[in-house]
Amino acid sequence: MAATAITLALAVVALATSLVGAAAAHVDYVTEEPGETVDALEFLLDVLGDPINAAILGGSGLALAAVIAGYLWLRPTVVDVVVLRETLAGYGDLIPWMLRLSVGLPLVGAGFQGYLFAPTLTFDPAANPVLRVFFIGLGFCLLFGLATRIVSMLGLAAFAAVLAAVDPAVVIAMEYVPVLAALAVLGGGRPSADEMLQALATTDGTYYGRIDPVHHLKGFLDARAAPLRRYVPTALRVGMGVSFVYLGLIQKLADPGSGLLVVERYDLTSVVPVDPGLWVVGAGLAETAVGVALIAGFFTRGAAAVSFVLFTTTLFGLPDDPVLAHVALFGLASAVFALGAGPLSVDRLIGRPALGDEEPVAAAD
Repeated sequence: MAATAITLALAVVALATSLVGAAAAHVDYVTEEPGETVDALEFLLDVLGDPINAAILGGSGLALAAVIAGYLWLRPTVVDVVVLRETLAGYGDLIPWMLRLSVGLPLVGAGFQGYLFAPTLTFDPAANPVLRVFFIGLGFCLLFGLATRIVSMLGLAAFAAVLAAVDPAVVIAMEYVPVLAALAVLGGGRPSADEMLQALATTDGTYYGRIDPVHHLKGFLDARAAPLRRYVPTALRVGMGVSFVYLGLIQKLADPGSGLLVVERYDLTSVVPVDPGLWVVGAGLAETAVGVALIAGFFTRGAAAVSFVLFTTTLFGLPDDPVLAHVALFGLASAVFALGAGPLSVDRLIGRPALGDEEPVAAAD
C-alpha cells in the first residue's frame, strides 16, 4: 500500500510539474520574490525517502482512511449531525446573499486598492479611473443585489478577459468563477434590491411598476435559470475543489521552492517541529486531498469544514496575507457547507444527501 501511495504521489507531482509553467499561487501574497528553483520529483523523493517523514505521512493517511472506512461501515446515527443537516437545509434562501457579500466586498476593495481580482495583479487606480469605477461598481451592485445576474455575467466576462489578455496568473483567484456563475443562476435572492424592485414592479397600482423597464427581463431570466438551480451546489463544490487542487498541486507540490520560502519566512518548523520539506509536501497533499473530495462530492461538508480550518490558519498565521484575498473563499466554503454535495456526487450515491430531492436549493426570487 505504501508503495502504491508513493507511486500515486509521484504521478501527481509529474502532472503538476507539466502544468506549472508561469502560473502563480497564493504564496505570492506573502512573498516578494520567487523561491529557489527546486526539481519537484527529486524533492518529493528526498522527503519521502526520510523514514520519519514517510512514517508521519503514511501513518496519517492510514489513520484517516481507517476512520472514513469505519464510518461508512458502521453508519452510526449521530443526532448532532442529523440536527445540523436539517438546520442547514433551511438556509437555502440565504445562499445568494452570502455569495453576494463574499465577492462584493473584495471587488470593491479591488477597485479602491487597484488590482485585477487577485492582489498580485495590480494597476494604478489614479491612472485607470474607468477600471477603478468598473470594479467598485461591480462590487456595490452585488452587495446591494442590484441587477445581480447581469452584473455577475459581466464579472465572469471581466475575469475571462484578464485571464486571456492580461495575465493567466489571475487563476490564483479562480474562486470568483463558481461564485459568480452561481449568482448568474440564482439571482439576488433575499434580501436584495432585485427582490424589492420586482415586488414593486409586479404589484398593480405602484408608481414604480409604471416606469420600470426591466422587470420583464428579470422574469424571463428567472424562468430560464430555474432548471439550473439544483446544480448550484455541484458547481460551487467543484469550483472550490478545483481551487484547492490548484493550490496544493501547482503551488506546493510542483513548486516546492516557493513553499519552502514560506516555511522559512514564518519559521513554521518552530510551530510544528518537522522537516521543512514535510511541511510543504504535507500541506500540498492535504489541500489536494480536500480538493479531490470536494470535486467528487465525498464527505462534502467535512471537506468544507477542513477548508475553514486551512483558511483560518492561513489568515491568522501569516500576518502578511491580505484578508480580502480570502473573503470569497470563506463565502464559497460557507455555501458549500450549507448546501452539501448536491447532485452528481458520491455523497448522493451512497445515501448522504444534504438536501432532499424535493427541497429547493434556493428560493426563487
